[in-house]
Amino acid sequence: MDSKKLTDLVVNALEDIKGIDIKVFDVQDKTTITDVMVIASGNSNRQVKALVDSVVVKCKENDMRPLGVEGTDAGEWALIDLGDVVVHVMQPSIRDFYNIEKLWGEESPNPSEHQEADHSN
Repeated sequence: MDSKKLTDLVVNALEDIKGIDIKVFDVQDKTTITDVMVIASGNSNRQVKALVDSVVVKCKENDMRPLGVEGTDAGEWALIDLGDVVVHVMQPSIRDFYNIEKLWGEESPNPSEHQEADHSN
């Protein structure tokens, strides 16, 4: 499956379980690890696990097996490695703390961080 179709499948699976603030990053020019990075949030460890399960089930239904799934035990930050697409599912506090969007050239999804940055000048 090409990375565009796989990305669409992942995003749809996350939307089915009400994933929050889903972001898709084309990282082909920034890393050799993967082509696409998908980041989403879930409000609880239960929702994080449900989001991961939804992605894994949809992928398996389409004959795409994850290379690895990690972090579902704690449910704070889970990662699904699909080869061309890597999926991060985090609780909002973990996502705000690590701010991995910034690694890929994007700002944090948390509007309060932007306000704090504006007041520090």
